[in-house]
Amino acid sequence: MIDIKELQRPLRERYETDPGSAPLTLTVRSAPSDLDDPLHVAISPDAVPDVVWRSGAHPAVGGVGDVPCSTDLLLGALAACQEVTLRMVAANHGIALAAVDVVVEGDWDPRGTLAMGRAFPVGLTAIRCTTTVGFAEEVDEDRAARLLRSAERFCVIRSTLTSDIDVTSTFEIAA
Repeated sequence: MIDIKELQRPLRERYETDPGSAPLTLTVRSAPSDLDDPLHVAISPDAVPDVVWRSGAHPAVGGVGDVPCSTDLLLGALAACQEVTLRMVAANHGIALAAVDVVVEGDWDPRGTLAMGRAFPVGLTAIRCTTTVGFAEEVDEDRAARLLRSAERFCVIRSTLTSDIDVTSTFEIAA
């Protein structure tokens, strides 16, 4: 099992001695793709520029359905964050996992995206994340409950989605 405490020790020490080194700005940007195809895009995280995620319009709004839509990526980010957080917390607590299953569902009415009236919101109206955990050995109920609470509390994507984060968009005309 990976020793998460040992892995994080130098990071914690650096952040304590140099608090200014902790805040980060993560950036994802458009990657080259065919601009003649309005149904598909490519994006890439600056942290791993060789990784390119393809995405496209959902079939419910005219997409082909051959790649994940942006909402799939959003829900996938929640599932990934929930699972990696749970795994890290379990490793940190010395709890061996036998299985982890994360299912994220989002409710969406495409009529909002298709501008079919103000009665239909643009975007998801609900998100449900169900995480099922199997332990490799007997874990007492209190310890299991603490693990699950910590995994929920420290999931960055869940915390972001449930907070009042300020989101801004700027559109500019290229020269």
